[in-house]
Amino acid sequence: MRRRLYLMRHGAVDYVDAEGRLVAPDDVPLTAEGRAQAIAARELLSEIALDRVITSGLPRTLETAELVVPGRELEAWPDLREITGARLSSIPPAQLEDAFVRAFQGVVPNEKRFLGGETIGELFDRVLPSLERLVADESWDTVLVVAHGAVNRAILSYALTGERMFLGRFEQAPGCVNVVDVGGADDLATWIVRAVNVAPSDLAHRATRLTQMEEYWERMAPVGEDDASPPTG
Repeated sequence: MRRRLYLMRHGAVDYVDAEGRLVAPDDVPLTAEGRAQAIAARELLSEIALDRVITSGLPRTLETAELVVPGRELEAWPDLREITGARLSSIPPAQLEDAFVRAFQGVVPNEKRFLGGETIGELFDRVLPSLERLVADESWDTVLVVAHGAVNRAILSYALTGERMFLGRFEQAPGCVNVVDVGGADDLATWIVRAVNVAPSDLAHRATRLTQMEEYWERMAPVGEDDASPPTG
């Protein structure tokens, strides 16, 4: 029997505040749009009996989960936190735009660093053991995991290929839901990626044709705070 994993990305955030200053990635809250996206996901999942609800513990995933499943006990798994970049000042200015817009392009090598920080391989090193621990626990049938763009890509890529192969073109819209049916922990051949990047508030994806990192670059480029931490997903 396969079990069901609903893998969600947190709702929209803004890494630039009303005064035009960059916000620390770990502290950023949902925007009004992000809260609306979470509420739309709540409507989508309202009839689903969830055994567990897991977040990365970062505020944007906690806030999303609280709106999607109000009143439920939330588990925080820090190893599912988003991939981290270095200080923007560590990236030569001439390379900064390319680093943003091509961060998740094609099959991303394990040795590639995200905006000069954590490598894709390091992301796999912490995300896959968490996934394996979850699957090894046979006490649940249906679980909701609220995580992040790169984390979700890592999980979806592994579920699809059975390898540490990061498929960057799995776009993850804010508030999107992915559906993965998992078999045994040692039998990836039975896993099914059933749905990817379902955006409950914008099913036809009419709002944009940009990637999330392209949108972040459009917001970040005018700020010009080279010593700031880069945004994450």
